Amino acid sequence: MSFPPLITWRDIHLRLPVIFPVGMQNRERSVWEIAAKTIFVMLYAGAIEGRAEWLRPDQVTRMTDAQSERTDDEARAEWAKASMAASKGEAPGRWYAVNTRESIRDDTIRYALIQNGAVIERPGLPTTSPAGRYALQAEFAELLDPALDEATFAARAEVWRDRHLNAGALARIAIMRRRAVADGDYLLVTFPNGEARRLTPGDSADIAKSVIEVFAPRFLAKPGVIFLSESGAKVVARDDDLARAIGLDIPQDRNLPDVGLVDLGPTHPKLVFVEVVATDGPINEARKASLLEIAAKAGFLQEHIAFVTAFLDRDDPPFRKTVGSLAWGSYAWFASEPEKLIVFSDGPKALEGAQA
Repeated sequence: MSFPPLITWRDIHLRLPVIFPVGMQNRERSVWEIAAKTIFVMLYAGAIEGRAEWLRPDQVTRMTDAQSERTDDEARAEWAKASMAASKGEAPGRWYAVNTRESIRDDTIRYALIQNGAVIERPGLPTTSPAGRYALQAEFAELLDPALDEATFAARAEVWRDRHLNAGALARIAIMRRRAVADGDYLLVTFPNGEARRLTPGDSADIAKSVIEVFAPRFLAKPGVIFLSESGAKVVARDDDLARAIGLDIPQDRNLPDVGLVDLGPTHPKLVFVEVVATDGPINEARKASLLEIAAKAGFLQEHIAFVTAFLDRDDPPFRKTVGSLAWGSYAWFASEPEKLIVFSDGPKALEGAQA
């Protein structure tokens, strides 16, 4: 049996961040050392889509540095067969302890490499079967050809992403990599009325730009921007005429959220407070109460107010860190998945104008 060309796990480790750029879902677990070694073992054993070989996670734990350097077909075939047999004592120099196989299976294979299209799962195999279950997706494996030079590899990696990653994953990449700025030092944001304002580049600015340019026209019938602030309470835009038209007195209050939107489509305008979270500071219960007080002074009833916390991506630490504190009756929106809206419902309510 012939085996595919092999590169070292260290070379795989160098290629993974190029294949999975910043913004990919579960990127950290797709590019870390365990992922590189898992992929190496699949290559070593010939576990690639279209072939008869499949990998078990415990085979990754059994690999050693000495074995990984034995790259002839005979040595690889012998190891592939032996590594599927019942373990007979501790393997000297093994890469990982026996009890790490579940972590390799779940954290690296199932929730990273499979989700990001690099690994496939054997169909029709019973859950309790001891047979090999995982293999590299065929075109992904081609990206690991040691004969590829750097430029060819990068070009093929881009083609692979375009073909095999879903739209949501591609959106994450585009947003995370976007740093298109005007005048060299500013991010240009276009308001619903056609005005353009400049923001200091950064994650918060990227999210705020998406809120105004993507969220507002998608979820509001006739959107307007009442105010826009940057971190440090710097007011970038403020539309007092629009605020007065809907009866809102915008206070010089540091408690204002990052973005104030209004939907002029409904009979009674809808006021939407949006907090941008790149690190911390979501709309929690206390924040919601203070914003309700501001809106109440302008004569807005609670049913005409919406609260949104906007994040870059739901797989990012800021969302995982703050999700438990988001206020009931508020919403979470992600710039990487702009068509979706998470509702923290405290009753049968929906954001007016929201699209399914």
